[in-house]
Amino acid sequence: MQPTATVLVYSDNASTREQVRLAAGRRPAPDVPPVELLECATLPAVLSALEQGGIDACVLDGETAPAGGMGVCRQIKDEIFDCPPVLLLIGRPQDAWLATWSRAEAAVTHPVDPVEFAGALAGLLRSRRAVEA
Repeated sequence: MQPTATVLVYSDNASTREQVRLAAGRRPAPDVPPVELLECATLPAVLSALEQGGIDACVLDGETAPAGGMGVCRQIKDEIFDCPPVLLLIGRPQDAWLATWSRAEAAVTHPVDPVEFAGALAGLLRSRRAVEA
């Protein structure tokens, strides 16, 4: 049995989490492991999951309230040892500079484009696997 990659998905919007789930599919690319999504709707749930470990990548919704994904990304980069790579969902392409400020490794615009999203997520999983090897 092939190991899976655990991807944390943070959004207070169930529809956004569903878009991520559908775009990721079972496996975002043939050369990465199948994904298992861990959905979180609150910042305490995100922090708890990251402290427990075993997360291979994070997808954070920049539009989540009250703790937006950009601020959460910056916080976890500061606070979580060996923080997994982050894919940030941003509202518009002009917000890419905020993704850079937050130290996210990748960003895609919302609504989620399945091809762009899967490519970005697969890239993060590849980079994480390369670091662990």
